[in-house]
Amino acid sequence: MAGAYVRTAVVVVLLCCVLAIVADALEPSGWVRAHATFYGGSDASGTMGGACGYGNLYAQGYGTRTAALSTALFNDGAACGQCYKLVCDRKTDKTWCKPGVSVTITATNFCPPNWDLPSDNGGWCNPPRPHFDMAQPAWEKIGVYRGGIIPVIYQRVPCVKKGGVRFTVSGHDYFLLVLPTNVAAAGSVRAMDVMGSKSGGDWMAMTRNWGANWQSGAYLNGQALSFRLTITDGQTIVFSNVVRSSWTFGQTFASNLQFK
Repeated sequence: MAGAYVRTAVVVVLLCCVLAIVADALEPSGWVRAHATFYGGSDASGTMGGACGYGNLYAQGYGTRTAALSTALFNDGAACGQCYKLVCDRKTDKTWCKPGVSVTITATNFCPPNWDLPSDNGGWCNPPRPHFDMAQPAWEKIGVYRGGIIPVIYQRVPCVKKGGVRFTVSGHDYFLLVLPTNVAAAGSVRAMDVMGSKSGGDWMAMTRNWGANWQSGAYLNGQALSFRLTITDGQTIVFSNVVRSSWTFGQTFASNLQFK
């Protein structure tokens, strides 16, 4: 009887652990009201670069489904890579909203405040307004071009990506700048550590430099690099020796690991 009780207790503990792990995964949040404008032209070529540091959004796989976030959402770059589902709010504006459609975008840029204009007339990205300045092709999925600005409801959703997480290595000696891209699930990175193959097995914490870029002041030239990435839903993956020892600044390395 005691043995049966122990087995039952173990099963309960294991079940609780599984539930705890599942609870860490990003679930779609509730719907929130905001507004959306567009920029970058009909081919979204004007959206390249941006405050997250992703560079060529076509080459990085983000395409034209992107947006610049207002201060209230951007969080000093901590929101880079997050995904949002948007629907035009036809209850508020039937004229410029397309019915029955939604679009999912990735946060790749920052929409700065315009203090010379009021928040309800041109200063759309002024705090504390939540606002999406979307790539034009994404915006036109849900809005009529002539409208210019539309009311939306949005929710944060898990990002879906093809392939593994990628790492672009930049900087110079004693200043390693690493850009993780193609991050699924939560999309945004909460913490990042690096370990060189000659570092004695010690992880070194990195700090956010700007946008989605993380930095280390360690001298790691000539070493294979491993990264430990924790995203904002709590998931952590170790990318062992994902950067080969012969790396040079400016190179990008793809892993075969991805967040769920």
